[in-house]
Amino acid sequence: MLFNCGNCGLTREVSEKFANKTVKCPKCKASVNIGAGTPQDNHRYSISEFIKRTSQKDKGQGKFELESEYLLEVNLNDLVWTKMGSMIAYLGNIKFTREGMLEHGVTKLLKQAVTKEGLKLTKAEGQGKLYLADTGKKISILDLQGESIFVNGNDLLAFEGQIQWDIKMLKKVAGMLAGGLFNIKLEGNGMVAISTHHDPLTLTVSPNKPIVTDPNATVAWSGTLAPEIKTDLSLKTFLGRGSGESIQMKFQGQGFVVVQPFEEVYFQSR
Repeated sequence: MLFNCGNCGLTREVSEKFANKTVKCPKCKASVNIGAGTPQDNHRYSISEFIKRTSQKDKGQGKFELESEYLLEVNLNDLVWTKMGSMIAYLGNIKFTREGMLEHGVTKLLKQAVTKEGLKLTKAEGQGKLYLADTGKKISILDLQGESIFVNGNDLLAFEGQIQWDIKMLKKVAGMLAGGLFNIKLEGNGMVAISTHHDPLTLTVSPNKPIVTDPNATVAWSGTLAPEIKTDLSLKTFLGRGSGESIQMKFQGQGFVVVQPFEEVYFQSR
């Protein structure tokens, strides 16, 4: 017998003893009446059941809401900045404009040219619903309330137009050596969406508890922190006898660091 929650879409097999009974959905706690069984079971793969299970649902969560763990819905009524290539669908009257060379001023243009920062933005303006995804990565929404956060450029999916942003260079020498240790600082009031490979892990940094991370696995950190780049380049490293973790980020102070269980290839340590 098939259990099918019309509220959250959870579907699973249940025992016949639950036929014609009302039970609580284990995922969203909604009350679900389980039918007599046979007719429902025979149609579990029908088009109508597929549409019911996968159809868009308004959750009333605000401008940014998660349609699923991997899909962001933007309820657009002005403008947002999105990662180029992240739009998968939209409805309504929305205009897309690629980020212009002088869109954010000469200073940011020069920083992008020097750092070769990989972040490319598209401006979405208008009214409607916009759906974004990032190669199947898991999406998290952050509501900045006068706060600031640093995000790896490749892991920034979208942010509201009123958010202020800038490219930050962690350390010139280490940046050139590693291929570019550059991140985006976002601050102000508004929504920011980031993406991670699998579930993110947030580590708390305190004055007596510094955190050291692999730059390739580091997604974001609080604006209160200024990481130090640690290098361990020695003769052993070049001969292939080093630790394999030649470049590290050390966070000290008060704040948090977000990492992912995946190492994206940005930095070539030898």
